[in-house]
Amino acid sequence: MNKRNLGSTLADAATLLLSLFWLVPLIFSILMSFRPQSEPITIGNIFFGSQITTANYDAALLVAPWVWHYITSVIFVVGVLAVQIITVTMAGYAFARMRFRGRNVLLFIILLQLMIPSGVLLVQNFATIRTLGLFDTRWALMLPYWGSAFGVLLMRQTFRGIPYELEEAARIDGANWLQIMRHVYIPLSIPAYVAFALVSISSHWNEFLWPFIVTRTEEVRPLTVGLNKLYGTTEVGALYGQLMAGTLLVIAPLVILFILFQRRFIESFATSGIK
Repeated sequence: MNKRNLGSTLADAATLLLSLFWLVPLIFSILMSFRPQSEPITIGNIFFGSQITTANYDAALLVAPWVWHYITSVIFVVGVLAVQIITVTMAGYAFARMRFRGRNVLLFIILLQLMIPSGVLLVQNFATIRTLGLFDTRWALMLPYWGSAFGVLLMRQTFRGIPYELEEAARIDGANWLQIMRHVYIPLSIPAYVAFALVSISSHWNEFLWPFIVTRTEEVRPLTVGLNKLYGTTEVGALYGQLMAGTLLVIAPLVILFILFQRRFIESFATSGIK
């Protein structure tokens, strides 16, 4: 028992140490955002300089139309997630429960997307957007992400873990396919949906290259593109206090979201069959 307690204590200490190490960039960003821009790190208090100031936040808010960027980012991630929930649910059920010719081959082709860098598809996606006449619109931001190979795999594994007898019982009671999905599969897969939602939201909230290519108007550009403007705030380069302030404004919703749902996020992967 003493050895087990000692091992548990050492594991907790190592986890705490790694957590503090992981927090170093975030702590540095916070400290730099409140440090006077005119003071180098060698002057004043090593953490905050001679005083704590919000001037960096005030200056960063003037660089870009952040309200529009926030609106676009929210529309972007919510619009993508709403369609993805439908597509991954239907595809996940098809690969988990339905039997049809070429099922495994088709699943393999879909999962190949996980190994293809997104940058490889930029030219083809851009040509498609221009052909559809969607350039410089919010639809252009969302369209390439309405399917998710990761989501299909996650929901397939989750649905396969649900006893098939529940579906058979629902069919005996006269339920159709939509009723089976609504009352059997979806309620039992909520943890997996939460995990997928967090992954989808965080990845698309941080997306930069694709929005930068397919948008030109500030009102339809997300936060990451707006943050890029802080790199050229002066002739000599970025003002790092303003840059850190803008970075915190961008990542704050994600940090809060993860803190609120971290338990569900971890539990979902522990029970979904992806390890």
